[in-house]
Amino acid sequence: MSSEDKPTREPLAKLLWRAHNWFRTAVTTGLEHSPGGVSPAHATLLSQLDPDGIPMSDLARLMGVSPSATHQMVHHLATLGLLEVVPNPRSGRSKLVVLTPEGLIRRRQALDMLDELEAELAQRIGKRRVAALRDALEQGWGDTGTDG
Repeated sequence: MSSEDKPTREPLAKLLWRAHNWFRTAVTTGLEHSPGGVSPAHATLLSQLDPDGIPMSDLARLMGVSPSATHQMVHHLATLGLLEVVPNPRSGRSKLVVLTPEGLIRRRQALDMLDELEAELAQRIGKRRVAALRDALEQGWGDTGTDG
C-alpha cells in the first residue's frame, strides 16, 4: 500500500466500531460465566431487543445480518431460556422476539455492566468527553439516504 492510499487519520466509522467492540467484549466477558455463555454476536442481538419485543425481520436489519443467521441466534438464546418467539399482535404474518424473565435479568446485568463501563471510560478520558460523546451520539442524525 502506498502512502497515498493510507488515510491521514482513522475514519470515524472505524473508531466507532472499535469503541463498540470495547463495550461488547467487556459485556460478553462479564456474561460468559452465565449458563450457556453469550457470544459477542449474541450480546449484539440482546442489545437490540426492546422489552416489548421486536419482529424477527427488524432484528435482522438492525444487526445487519441475514434473517437465517438471526433465526439461528434467536433459537440458541431461546434454548438458553433468554428469549422466546411469540405471535405479533400487530401482524399475523410475523413473530416477535421477546425477552423471557431470565432474559430480562440478563439484560439488566448487561445494562449495569454498561453503566460501569461508561463510568470507567469517564475516569480514563474525562467526564466532559464522555458527556460530549453521549450528546453527539444522541442527536438525530437523519436518514442515510439509503433507507427505503
